[in-house]
Amino acid sequence: MGHVDFLAVIVAAGSGQRAGPGGAKQWRPLRGRPVARWSLEALLAAGARRVVVVIAPGDEAVAAAAFAGLAGWRLAPGGATRDRSVIAGLEALDAAADDIVLVHDAARPLVETRHIEALIAALAHADGALPALAVADTLKRAAPGAEVTATVDRAGLWRAQTPQAFRAGRLAAAYDAWPAGESPTDDAAVVERYGGRIVLTAGDPRLMKLTYPEDFAMADLLAGDATATRIGQGFDAHRFGPGDGVWLCGVLIAHDRALIGHSDADAGLHALTDALLGAIGEGDIGDHFPPSDPQWRGVASSVFLTHAAELIAARGGRVVNVDVTLICERPKIKPHRQAMRARLAELLGLPLDRVSVKATTTEAMGFTGREEGLAAQAVASVELPG
Repeated sequence: MGHVDFLAVIVAAGSGQRAGPGGAKQWRPLRGRPVARWSLEALLAAGARRVVVVIAPGDEAVAAAAFAGLAGWRLAPGGATRDRSVIAGLEALDAAADDIVLVHDAARPLVETRHIEALIAALAHADGALPALAVADTLKRAAPGAEVTATVDRAGLWRAQTPQAFRAGRLAAAYDAWPAGESPTDDAAVVERYGGRIVLTAGDPRLMKLTYPEDFAMADLLAGDATATRIGQGFDAHRFGPGDGVWLCGVLIAHDRALIGHSDADAGLHALTDALLGAIGEGDIGDHFPPSDPQWRGVASSVFLTHAAELIAARGGRVVNVDVTLICERPKIKPHRQAMRARLAELLGLPLDRVSVKATTTEAMGFTGREEGLAAQAVASVELPG
């Protein structure tokens, strides 16, 4: 499908009370990114010219943080009900009557370009289009107390999803004609009552709506299909000089010499930082912290590692696991391995079982064997949005 210009409204004004504790569901993290950011990124990536995100009054700061680094969006305050929020979004969108507008629930984070393209194509011969799944389960009607009162015929029944696509003028006119005092559950119903022709496109289980606490676990599994695993590797070496201790993997070890370097010369953290930067194609430590810059003289190398982890998080990614190998004759690493693992786990926010620190020697060969210095190598696995 060729490029088709469209606008979008994301409805993110709900309180999400049924989703359990943890705040409004649209701002909770899903694989390292706020739920609402998934939808905004997807719509922008599909070519949305402008997106209005409708939020609850007072959520401006949390929304700005959630969407940091993205362009092409604006906020609008929502209403007391979903339909009032959609109307507020349409007004803020300032669309022409013929503009294609997609209305999407922020609580459906796994929308993809293919869903959007199918909707826009269907709109060429309809007044509205929405993705839907045929009802496959037997439907029961029950009275209070869970006693079954009837079995409902599911033939011809579909589960409506979002985003839903319309021409802006048609949707606005339909909302103007909607009876006061009634609240539609989706936008297609509004256009349908106004006499519009609505068609269905192929729904997708990935377009599930996050409603209950258990939905987040399912979404996390589904989101895994939309991520790419990146592997980075790093290597660093420092020579010994006068001193009484060395920093390795964030732990100070007493020794009869020190490591020489512009910072604290922590080869383990330097190698691991380069591994993380390599996984996301961001160069190496020298690109971010030039040794020619005096502000980094003697600085703790944890600053470098934290910076690399923050770059990954800013892309919506997460560190999966890290593995560091220290190469030296002395100092002996084994007594300090657990402290090093704990420090790396703390710096990266990882469970201990995702952090490995190992040590080896070169059997007295080479510069490490002659104890002129030591070296470190590291491998890191990172997940980024696919």
